[in-house]
Formats: sequence, structure tokens, C-alpha cells
Amino acid sequence: MSAVLSPSPSFDVADLARAVAANESNDSLTCRLSAVQWATLGAYLQPFPMWAGQALITQGAQDRTVYLIESGTLSVHYEDTKGRVRLAIVGPGSVVGEGAFFSHRPRSATVQAASAARIWSLTPLRFTELANRQPALALELVMGLGAVVSRRLANRPKRIAVT
Repeated sequence: MSAVLSPSPSFDVADLARAVAANESNDSLTCRLSAVQWATLGAYLQPFPMWAGQALITQGAQDRTVYLIESGTLSVHYEDTKGRVRLAIVGPGSVVGEGAFFSHRPRSATVQAASAARIWSLTPLRFTELANRQPALALELVMGLGAVVSRRLANRPKRIAVT
């Protein structure tokens, strides 16, 4: 991950929950969590701001962190021998990094902030802690992430956006 993690006291997981609830796009995160569950999940997430142009994920990296987007937009690119090709713009209430999170494979694309953004990260270690302590919550989250992967794979232009 290229992003500098700088937690901000102004982050509130309720804002992330509202972004997820408001997202009506095809690749929205469809977790049905209560306010209490969101607060519990928030204890396992690391919030941080990003500035426009800042890299979050680099194609080929081995990192398995998944990122939930509270605000702003992220641009997903696949870099080939001919240069950069924009694949998708991902917005609030969605995720990036779900492909490597599940597959344990290198990142399939590069993701950078297209605008200033507020992101929440969940590392595999923190997810394991969540699964051990809050299995029902972890299951709901992983089912939501799996649904994002499934919908992106079914949408031919967004297939490679499964990062």
C-alpha cells in the first residue's frame, strides 16, 4: 500500500455506514448492519484521508488489505505494455481490494484517489480478530464483499476492477 495512514479524530464510522446505505450503484457494499454493528466494525477499521492523485493500491503488490470508501472517488487502472487504461471509478459506499483479500494473489490493478477521499482499511489480521470475536458480523461483511466481487465479475468492463 502506498497511502500514508494518518488517522483523523474527525472520522466517524457512522459516516461510512451512511455512505454504504446511500450507494445504489451496481458495485455497492450491501452489508445490512445495525448502528451498533457498524460501531463494533469501526473498532477493527483504520480510517485515513487521501488526497487526489495519491496511490492506494499498486498493481502486482502482495497486500491483502480491503478498503471501504466513505467519500471521494477512486480510479482503478490496469497498467499494460501500452500504458495506463482507466477501468473504473469507484465511489462512496463501495470497496476496493476485495479481490486480493479473498484470493491471496497479487493486486490486479492500481488504485489511486481521483479526488480527495476518506477511506477505512481492514487488514487480514484485523479481519481474523473480527471473525474470532464477532463471527456473525464478520460473516455479514464477507458476504457483502463477496457480492461486490460477484457483481463486478458479471460486469465485463469492471471485471479487472476486482483488485
